[in-house]
Amino acid sequence: MSPPTDRRLPEPVAIDGDTPTLRLFSLLEVIARKNHFFSLPALVEETGLPKPTLHRMLQQLESAGMIQREADGRHYGMALRLRRLGEDLLFNSTVHGARHAVLRTLVDEVGESCNITALAGGEVLYLDRVETPAPLRFYLQPGSRVPVHCSASGKLFLAQMPDAQRSLLLDAATLERYTPSTLTDRAALEAEIQQVRDQGYALDREEFLPGLLCIAVLVPAIDGRPSNTGIAIQAPVMRLSIEQVPKVLPALQRAARAMAAIDAEAVPGALRSGT
Repeated sequence: MSPPTDRRLPEPVAIDGDTPTLRLFSLLEVIARKNHFFSLPALVEETGLPKPTLHRMLQQLESAGMIQREADGRHYGMALRLRRLGEDLLFNSTVHGARHAVLRTLVDEVGESCNITALAGGEVLYLDRVETPAPLRFYLQPGSRVPVHCSASGKLFLAQMPDAQRSLLLDAATLERYTPSTLTDRAALEAEIQQVRDQGYALDREEFLPGLLCIAVLVPAIDGRPSNTGIAIQAPVMRLSIEQVPKVLPALQRAARAMAAIDAEAVPGALRSGT
């Protein structure tokens, strides 16, 4: 008989706080980091909290509109109120002004409209935008939402997801055709996503709006996690062609690094070092 294998269970995630409210907030932080639905038994195993205690805390979060029970009655997911809270934090961040300055500098350099985006649920959310002074332009204001499958930023966010998370999101989405160039075939979209991984940037080749070309890169995250911020250039195809992408890509990448530096400065050193 072979000796028993030493299988050590992972350490439970600490739910810290001196008051019930702080412990509830700590649990909400754990939930907000999840990219999938979760169940009460799985959360009990993850946190080490007694099942009745955790059940009561989930009920409180559910009654507050922060989480919601899914159709099977056993799994939970983030509710609209929690998603809106995250979006409001992104819109009203203290670094917004500094990021906007980087965006304006990028527009001055490339001469085309540029925007900052984030993934919100199953859509791409425009956090900020600076328009080109050129007379021909496409207006997409901050707060606009576009589908992930036909936007350059959306492909970036899909490309960094684990396969299971991406499948879950795309299974629930309708790959609607907006133009003749929209990728509505799942296999073709997956091939495009793999290309995005390989090259480090993404393109929207008139896939959402006819006549509009978009190139996007991710803003590097400061903590090693997947990034939820993208920066993109949008231009009419008569002014920016696929062949010209390599010329504007370095400016876009410099802007992304500048925004990452702003984010790093906004976070205390203890958080950046993980201590």
